[in-house]
Order: sequence, then structure tokens, then C-alpha cells
Amino acid sequence: MGRTLRSALPAALLIAQSPLLAAAVEPPPLDAYGELPRVEDAAIAPDGGSIASVVQVKGDRRVLVIDKDDKLIFNASSGASKVRAIEWADSDTILLTNSATVPLYGFTTDKAELNGTIILPMKPGGEAGMVFGKGDKIARTTRGRYGIRTIEGRTVGYFGGIALDNSGGEPRFVHSRTTLYAVDIKTNRPRLAAPAASEGHYRDWLVDASGAASVILDISEESGLWKIYRTKGGELVRGIDPTGDVSLICFGKGGSTVIYRIEDAEGNQRWFEVPLAGGEAAEIFANVSLDRIFVDRRSGNLIGHRLSDENHTTVMDDRAHQSALTRIFRAFSGREPRLIDWTPEFSKVLLRTSGNNDSGTWYLVDVAQRQANPIGTERPDINPEQVGPISLIPYKAQDGLEMEGVLTLPPGREAKNLPLIMLPHGGPASHDTVSFDWWAQAFASRGYAVFQPNFRGSTGSSDAFRHAGDGEWGRKMQTDISDGLAELVKRGMVDPKRACIVGASYGGYAALAGVTLQQGLYRCAVSVAGVADIKLMYSTDLRESGDSKMLSKSLREQLGDPKRYDEVSPRRFGERADAPVLLIHGKDDTVVPYRQSLVMADALKDAGKPYEMVTLPGEDHWLSREETRKRMLAETMRFVQKHNPAD
Repeated sequence: MGRTLRSALPAALLIAQSPLLAAAVEPPPLDAYGELPRVEDAAIAPDGGSIASVVQVKGDRRVLVIDKDDKLIFNASSGASKVRAIEWADSDTILLTNSATVPLYGFTTDKAELNGTIILPMKPGGEAGMVFGKGDKIARTTRGRYGIRTIEGRTVGYFGGIALDNSGGEPRFVHSRTTLYAVDIKTNRPRLAAPAASEGHYRDWLVDASGAASVILDISEESGLWKIYRTKGGELVRGIDPTGDVSLICFGKGGSTVIYRIEDAEGNQRWFEVPLAGGEAAEIFANVSLDRIFVDRRSGNLIGHRLSDENHTTVMDDRAHQSALTRIFRAFSGREPRLIDWTPEFSKVLLRTSGNNDSGTWYLVDVAQRQANPIGTERPDINPEQVGPISLIPYKAQDGLEMEGVLTLPPGREAKNLPLIMLPHGGPASHDTVSFDWWAQAFASRGYAVFQPNFRGSTGSSDAFRHAGDGEWGRKMQTDISDGLAELVKRGMVDPKRACIVGASYGGYAALAGVTLQQGLYRCAVSVAGVADIKLMYSTDLRESGDSKMLSKSLREQLGDPKRYDEVSPRRFGERADAPVLLIHGKDDTVVPYRQSLVMADALKDAGKPYEMVTLPGEDHWLSREETRKRMLAETMRFVQKHNPAD
């Protein structure tokens, strides 16, 4: 990141410029995998002159800014704050997003993970501080980001907030529905931009280039009736979706249309564009799978998209932009490139890569000069040759459904008769790719093959594949995982008698189901923040939503008939557990409550089954704190090596 940064930070933070080691060496310490990435996030200023980053320096999370002359102009610790993102509001001001787990009183849940946004001016004259932090009429938390606009030469940020009533002396929530505010970034003064939805409704907005919240999506929680309309000019389109699967995306090219997405009766995600002047909506992106879309941050207008095909085809409205991105992605073929940030004209781009021989690398790409310069590495203690080989393995489920999984092998080991860690992902609406996964690589470094199956219900494929998981928790979604094990055994890659199943969140549920709902497959199971009782999950989610009918319908669509939840809840089958179980859970988990692991521990204890329970004080669902993440990894590895040694 320049001469100043190189002198200001430990050399280990930067990419090593020395020759690679000629031969394989001993694996790095386990902590090298459990540590948070040395570079967590980065952003480039709109004028391309400065880079802001969130980095780890000797266990201290810091915010650093380097200017165009390679000068370190900002260097501050974030303290205990859980930083989630960094971005530039304009070329002189940074916005830092953080979160905290906070107790709530008088609500349907006793704690929540709330986000905050901090303004950090890089030049004198700007007002630093938390958005909504200057008064007592808006809670000091931001609920959604709706864009940054330049209005009469001033930078204005649009944020969702919660209105407070302080007429009784002590501020209290007027209600929990989101209100849209416009915040002058230089003075940190908010003003009302658009009112909240009425009771029983959800609302979303599009803010146009002039700074007006000119388009609104309104959804009735009761009926599922949704409408998209202009604040001045009337309704554009409407429909009914009992589960609320409709999203307001952005303005179309040039800002004369609105783009929205719905899920039809067959479960297909469909994209539509409707003119702002009124008229019929037309379907766009038909019969293609999108990886992402690109939106102009100054206006909210669509400027391009990227397909999730094998070549990651990029289609930009501007030919020069398309040429630039096509060259960039082609240059990094064989790895998983991710576009992080860019200047408005795509003259400079920030890119992150990972995959084979790459534990996570950040690049500054100068498009005009056709140069890609490495500016940081996430795990400098893991050398390229210590990254286990990663590949996709296609296979079929018992019912013939085609799917694939990600296989990570121990470095320098032949893929033959290896001990296996089955590592299903969370979500379950997620998927694994051929990229560096710190958990999978940690196991591979200790001699295990690791398989991450993209079972039915996973994203990254067709809508039909995603919905094939509806109602299949503990059923076909579970056998999809063990069918992946059978495929690796058939190929001679793994030893069927030396397999464990490990996972977090939904993956933790699958791990518990693998030794309770299934038998004879795994020598041990590790569940991190896993669901043990589906009926308890369903009732908890409903209670915390205020008994939302829309959420109830959505959960029933995903999980099936509530009367059958006990049939696939591992808690109900503790006496059938046929392998030792390790339960790990953070006390501050607001996604899968800590109680889920407690009830599973009680079931195993009552059944006289071997288990261990590890509590992570102060930790959330995402293992956001380095010390507890390292502890989780150490406990997991100890348990697996005890019950399924690699050698």
C-alpha cells in the first residue's frame, strides 16, 4: 500500500516479495487459520487517490488510510467494535459500519445485533461521530443503507433509522418500523426523507440522483399485497406474494425505469423493469443466472451485470467498462476473483482473490496502465504451497439429482484412502466455491480431506435446485450430504471408516442429524451454533417477529408442515446418537439462540451419550472475535483428532 504503509506496519501484513519455498514444509500453526484476516476490508476513494482499509495488526483491529502519495494519513484502533464494512462517502470522508449485540427490553426478543455507522472525515471541517448520534429523536443505529448522493455540492447519505419519542423524558421507540433519513455527511445532521410504513406493512425505497426517495415498495404483512409506486405520480405495478418474496433493486439504465425482482409460483426468481412514466413491466435477465449486478453509486442506476456461468461473463452498458472488467477477470482465471470497489469511471479497481495457492490476496488494479499490484494478504503465515488443492466434484443424489461439492485435499498428499471431514455449509441458502476456506484448510493442513457438499437447497445453481430443498431438512438434504461421502469412497479418495461431520449454523444441524437421524456414517460430529430443535427454531423466529404471518408462511414453505418438525429434530433422537458429539455455541448468538445447544446437550446427557459442550462468552453467530474463533478451531481440531485421528 505504499512506502509509508510498508514502514508503518509489520512486514507480515504485506505480500512477501521473497521467492516461494521450494518444497513443502510443516503446516503452519493452527492459529494461522483461526485468526481473523489481516486485511478484512478495503475501499478506494472516488477520485482514486486514497485507499482505506480495515486490518489486523498484532491482534488489534485498525482503520488505515493511505493517500495518493503513499502517505499514512489515518491510523486508529477500532477497539472492541465489530467492524463490518468500510466505504468512502466522498473523497474526503469515510463511513465505517460496525455492529454490537445489545440487550432489549419490552420487545419480543431479549437481545439483537444492531448496526451503527461512523463518519470519519479525513480533512479538517468535517463532523466525526456516529450517524444519528447528535440528538435524541432517532435511535443510534442504522437500519439499511439507501445510497450516497451529491446534492448542491454537499454529500448526503440516506440511512434507515428508528424514530424515538422523548416527550416523557426517557426516549423510547415510537415503533420498530424503519424511517428513511437524509444525513448531511459533513455536519452529521439528519432530516426526514420519507416516513415509515404503516402498521403491518414493510417499506423499501429507491433514492434517485436528485436525492428524492422517488420510488416506494410497500408490502402488506397480512395479505402479501405489494405495490411499487412513485411518491409523485402513482402506482407502477402490484402483485400478491404471501411470503413477501419481492425486492426493489435499483433504477434502470439512465434512471428512466425501475428494476424489481419477484419469486413466482414455481419458485423462480424473475427480474422485471417498469418505466417510471408508466406502462407495462417487461421481464429482463430471463433464463440466465446472475452472480451480481453493478449499480452506479452516485445515482442508483444499473450499469451492468455478471453471470454466474463458468466464465463469469460480465455485461456492462459502457463498452470501456466491459472491456476493463473482462480483462481483469480473465487475468485472474483459476482463482475466485471478487470485485470489491471501483472508481466511478472504472479507472481503478480493488479486487480480492483466493483459491489454489492463494489464501486471500488484495490487488489494486490500474485499468489504464493495465497493472495489478498486490497490496495485502489476508493470511501471511500460510504460504502458497501450504494451501490444500481445491476442486469441484460432481455427483448424483440417490434420486438422481445432479449436484457438486468442493473438495479440499491435504497439501502434498495423494487423494487416496484419506480420512474425511464432511463440512456442510450454513444457510442453508448458501453455497461453497473453489476458494480458500479457513476452516476447511485448517483440517486439510492436519491431514484430512474436506468435502463441502452443495446439497439441494443451496444457492449458486438454479431456482429449481434451491427449492428442491423445501421441506427436506433432515431428509433428502441430509442424504445429499452422505451421498457425497459415498461418491468419494467410490472414487477411492477417502476411507469410509474414518469420517466425521462438522458444521456451523445449518451445517451444525446437519452434523447433529448425521449421527442421530442417520447412523453408521461418522465417527464424530461437531455442531457450532447448530439447530437442534426445528419446532423451537420456528416458534422462536415467529415470536421475535411479532408473529408475522408472512414469516410463518415463508418458514412453512422452507421447513414443511410444523406437525412433522419433531421427526427431523436431532434433539428428539438423542438416544440414537451413534458417535461422540461436540457442541460449541456463542452466548450472544442472535440468529440461532444458545438455548438450541443447551437442549441438545440435555438430550444427549439424558440418553447417556458421549458429548462435550463449549460455551463462547461474548461471541455472536459469526465468530466475529478472534480469540473465540481460535478457541473454536482448537476445540474442534482436538475433538476430531481424538475420535478420528488422521494417521
